[in-house]
Amino acid sequence: MHLETVARLESDLRPTDHPYLTGPFTPNLAEVNATDMEVIGRIPDDIDGVYLRNTQNQIHQPLGRFHPFDSDGMLHMMRFKDGRAEYRNRAIRTTGFEAERAAGHSLWAGLMEPPAKSRPGWGAHGFLKDASSTDVVVHAGRALTTYYQCGDAYRLSATTLEQYGPETWGGGYPREGVSAHCKVDEHTGELLFFNYSKRAPYMHYGVVGRDNVLKHYVPVPLPGPRLPHDMAFTGRYSILNDFPLFWDPEMLKRNLHVVRFYPELKSRFAVIPRYGQPGEIRWFEAAPTFVLHFLNAYEDGDEIVMDGYFQESPMPVSPPDAPELYKRMMVYLDQHAMKPHLHRWRFNLATGTTREEKLDGRVLEFGMFNMQYAGRPYRYAYSAVAKPGWFLFTGLVKHDLVAGTSQEIAFGDEVYGSESPFAPRVGAKDEDDGYLVSFMTDMKNDRSECWLVDCKRFADGPVARIILPHRIASGTHSTWANGRDLQD
Repeated sequence: MHLETVARLESDLRPTDHPYLTGPFTPNLAEVNATDMEVIGRIPDDIDGVYLRNTQNQIHQPLGRFHPFDSDGMLHMMRFKDGRAEYRNRAIRTTGFEAERAAGHSLWAGLMEPPAKSRPGWGAHGFLKDASSTDVVVHAGRALTTYYQCGDAYRLSATTLEQYGPETWGGGYPREGVSAHCKVDEHTGELLFFNYSKRAPYMHYGVVGRDNVLKHYVPVPLPGPRLPHDMAFTGRYSILNDFPLFWDPEMLKRNLHVVRFYPELKSRFAVIPRYGQPGEIRWFEAAPTFVLHFLNAYEDGDEIVMDGYFQESPMPVSPPDAPELYKRMMVYLDQHAMKPHLHRWRFNLATGTTREEKLDGRVLEFGMFNMQYAGRPYRYAYSAVAKPGWFLFTGLVKHDLVAGTSQEIAFGDEVYGSESPFAPRVGAKDEDDGYLVSFMTDMKNDRSECWLVDCKRFADGPVARIILPHRIASGTHSTWANGRDLQD
């Protein structure tokens, strides 16, 4: 292995028993470049592109109770080309990160503390750091990292992780910020996004062109502040949402951000033409739930078909075996408590009606698919299997949505993966002709690996396991970008 340590991050973290600052969530404080890493198996020579994963990676001692979503962002990258791989990782230099680095300690308190304990910050909440630690996409040739409570988005090179600072979109970046889970349409090069806030109209939607300039930005009026987390799109439409899980309005008057579920309210979905105006929005009602993530959507005659992960228990009961200090935090990170399952909605544009069906009863989330089929009819989906009680992933399920069949692989004892994007094989012939890519945190062997799973031979497990130069903190959202789409 050829290893270069680029920087070591100064940290004042103290020893702790916090479940999301220890074990597989132990932060990384070294930024490195690595090539010629040990490989178990063989790296195929028909994969060309970058795998990027964003990671919650706390640097400083928290102010008060810590939630992992308060953490600074750290981007991990694996570049594949000609049967070789290169790894890099960098902390995302947000404005908040730089302020805390200069101070030498935390300045923002986070989700578990009242605003009175923090200072004004970014996004819908208003008192949080611009961690940019939730999501990552590649648009206009470069990486874009975002935070789920909205705020600034940050540009980085997808291949070197060189940092270019906050995004501007040609001077059109919205003052309300941008939420995580922007969507990139590979067919048009456009980026679709939304944001939300505590000010009317409470949500906006926009489109950024392949030239990285804002082209369209319109309000999506809601009854009050909401907490949308994801969106979907088809070739002609974007789908936004208004779920009955949001901040308690009475508590919000006291500047307290307490989330409640209102099962007497319907879920609502806003269908808007890609460049549509507010007057063109069609609202569809559905069963009350909350959806953390959607898979894909497409048009089928008069209907829009959308797949995602329907939560059966959006307001779960605290786990009885969790330490009292961490109960509320841990239950809202436990997929088995919220019980998401793969679900399908059909919105009929002719009649205004909604049909729903459960596609799989297992607890599944964090789905991926071949992004060349985004917004279009597709056949294969790849979902993560969660560990009960934890925000950890222990396996993957491949669904054939046409045949109605599935296959599952397990990562192994004390091995935890992350969201696993699909990397098309160079010269791919059909939809599942390629690889799933994921970073693994192996606690038993105290190391991390990058796995490649051939989707044509899914049940066989990884064809290549690349040993990383250090064990990395467990993480979630990730993306794949083909080599031909990279700017540098």
